[in-house]
Amino acid sequence: MTQTEQKLPTVLSHGDLPYPKGTLVEDAETGQTGELQGVIEERVKGTGKLFSQTAFMRPRGGGLEWEAPLDRIRPADKNG
Repeated sequence: MTQTEQKLPTVLSHGDLPYPKGTLVEDAETGQTGELQGVIEERVKGTGKLFSQTAFMRPRGGGLEWEAPLDRIRPADKNG
């Protein structure tokens, strides 16, 4: 039987937006564009060390929201 690495307990909270809510942003990996809706941070419980940041976007004009790691998000070209 193999020993598995145990993940430390974490907590989720709203994070600071890198751009104002509603800013048209692009996922640098997929090229998908949408309006920034929010950021969720995952931090290690007890120490507060940042574990991950996830951005949530929605297509301009409405539609299904999707998520991507915050470090992949950048402002979209004004023509997007």
